[in-house]
Amino acid sequence: MKRDRQYSGGENFDLQTVLLRGRRLRLRQRVECFGDFLRGLEQRGELTTMREVTSAADREVIVADRASGSHGRMLMFGSNNYLGLANHPLVIERVRRTVARFGAGIGGPPLLNGFTKLHRELEERLAGLKGTENALVFSSGYGANVGLVTGLVNPDDLVLYDAYSHASFCDGLRMSGVEAHSFPHNDVAGLEKMLERLAGGGGDRDIYIGAEGVYSMDGDLAPVDRLLDVCRRHGARLILDDAHGTGVMGPSGRGSAEHFGLEGSVDVTMGTFSKVFAVTGGFVAAEKPIVEYLRYFARSYMFSASLPPAVIAAVLAGLEVMEREPDLRTRLHDNVAYALAGLRVLGINVSSNSGIIPLRVPRGVNIRRAARRFHELGIFVNPVEYPAVPLSQQRFRISMMATHTREDIDRLIEAVEIVWSGERFPEAVVPVPVRRAV
Repeated sequence: MKRDRQYSGGENFDLQTVLLRGRRLRLRQRVECFGDFLRGLEQRGELTTMREVTSAADREVIVADRASGSHGRMLMFGSNNYLGLANHPLVIERVRRTVARFGAGIGGPPLLNGFTKLHRELEERLAGLKGTENALVFSSGYGANVGLVTGLVNPDDLVLYDAYSHASFCDGLRMSGVEAHSFPHNDVAGLEKMLERLAGGGGDRDIYIGAEGVYSMDGDLAPVDRLLDVCRRHGARLILDDAHGTGVMGPSGRGSAEHFGLEGSVDVTMGTFSKVFAVTGGFVAAEKPIVEYLRYFARSYMFSASLPPAVIAAVLAGLEVMEREPDLRTRLHDNVAYALAGLRVLGINVSSNSGIIPLRVPRGVNIRRAARRFHELGIFVNPVEYPAVPLSQQRFRISMMATHTREDIDRLIEAVEIVWSGERFPEAVVPVPVRRAV
């Protein structure tokens, strides 16, 4: 088959072209087209995905460099390991003891042979964490959101969801076939107008509102208090994805509802173990009848093998550390404040109430080249580019950890100054010597 040379991996070859034109191509052409795209990135040193980490997940990691083949130390600002639980001594010891007792895996789904004493204990602890009657554990966060939506809603129901909702929630909506409409991000007034227009007299169908406690791309919070008020007045149920809020938000780390003083008020809460607990898996917490119903009607729960005992032990130990060491959460938020102050010295005004700091990249700047420069400076930070976000909203997502030191954050700020000035960002100020944030 003759290859279409318009898809060669040249300087102007971008992912937008691949996606838009690729829709009209057969599979072989699409694969070759995307292969050219990746090769072009690698040839220019702009491929920063799938970097090979050869050490434990920590504030500093050892990373293999594609270009040179060498290994170097980098400061990790791209991990959701917010409290440093991935490498906490208590977590590591509990995992070791659990593997010695229960083995490496289970080999079955929870409804058959995959439900152990550890799984029951974790579900009870998670229900207590979220102030609900019960909880169930999924083998992935993606599976939790998909299973929650497809198991809970009927095609005749109505779901209104925030435009920034996670892809897993949106995929669940598509699979369910439910009538679903997105409302502008955090626009409660807009949501209420949609409810009045679409819900009408309510009828016999159920109405659900979907939102996230902390939005992963911007680090901003959902107005949970106002959303709950709308739900109560319109007879709707709130589904809250608290993946990035659990362990981070609230006086005791119980999540976004606790942050607003509304612990136990959310109808259905979804969370993951891949953020603050730094492993894998997800959960749904709600009143007992809903949870027991989902055990049989959430297909991603029924037809997936249970999480290994080691993962369950890691989450249980993480919950214990969160209770024993509340200073970890305090240090995380102190580190975020310190980093924000340092960025403001450079004229970069961003805000965050969570562990995520979004660093917007003005349109027209080569975000991949900037990402490579961060890599060369020993700063591991993730570029978020189209189509994950619109072209006009590409950014670097800085993920802070409680274990970062002030010196680590100073190096991050110095790297931002170097990269910003080197890329000649139109919104950047004239470079000045970096002053330590106070």
